[in-house]
Amino acid sequence: MFGFRVIKTALAAFASVMVAHFVGIPSATSAGLLAILGLDTTIKRSVKTVVDRFFASIVGLIVACVLFGTLGFHYWVIPLYILVAFPIIVKATFKGGIVTNAVVVFHVFNAGEITWPVLWTELQLLVIGLGSAMLVNLIYMPNPEEKLSKIRSEADETFSRIFAQFARTLRNPDYVWDGKELIEADKKVAEGLELARRSRENQVLKSDEFWGVYFVMRKQQLESIQTMAQLVSQVYRQISQAELTAELFDRLEKDVKSEHYTGKAAEMLTELEERFKEMSLPDTREEFEVRSAILQLCRELNRYLGMSKKDKAPHVT
Repeated sequence: MFGFRVIKTALAAFASVMVAHFVGIPSATSAGLLAILGLDTTIKRSVKTVVDRFFASIVGLIVACVLFGTLGFHYWVIPLYILVAFPIIVKATFKGGIVTNAVVVFHVFNAGEITWPVLWTELQLLVIGLGSAMLVNLIYMPNPEEKLSKIRSEADETFSRIFAQFARTLRNPDYVWDGKELIEADKKVAEGLELARRSRENQVLKSDEFWGVYFVMRKQQLESIQTMAQLVSQVYRQISQAELTAELFDRLEKDVKSEHYTGKAAEMLTELEERFKEMSLPDTREEFEVRSAILQLCRELNRYLGMSKKDKAPHVT
């Protein structure tokens, strides 16, 4: 099964070779090579790639004309050209076009002369090859919305399973959780961030920041969850406060999969903190340590909910 980028590369190479052949350019296949070099993963990156490659080649051709015209077409002039031209291209911020520039300049070297027909041929190859690459990228880029929604659902489901594990551990301190859901969640959030970035770079006229904001929120929340996991592990005995906090995570297990911020968990947390204040002080050191961990857990949970309130759409009734 061919990947989508491979198909686009084949189309760009074929189109550029056919156009170059139709125009009557010698070595029409070189246009296909330039088209392959001009393709990139997103529209914005493709535009930058094409610009870098085109202007790097122009700079390289100017340097080549000076060196080959002055010193002649000898093999020892090639390394001299590289020593002179490459630093200039890099300093001109066209570093990404060094390979394309080398292709064009070596064509001129093989021609053995600096004439307008030779230079015009190379300019035509650049325009046809790089232009075909840009055109293919502009014509169609896959819509990532469906995949982003799928990643979101998978990430939310993983977060839900994490909260279920927190509730279970708080109710039964002897239960041993392996924490694999944390690793799964981290992978899904990273995947979502990367795809959201690529999606944003494919939006030329407008930039939709929704997915980027969403997965950044999930990344921040995941860091908070990792802190909560450490605090949950410090609850090593059963107390009433642990059961009450577990009920809060039961609520979060459902709310985390909602597209909207419901505020129900925040209300429960506020009520829970008020109840904690009314309870008597711990009688033993063990109870003090456990209740202290639960108090810190609630504070971290409050920070987590603050992120949801900020970046999730409010629930409308």
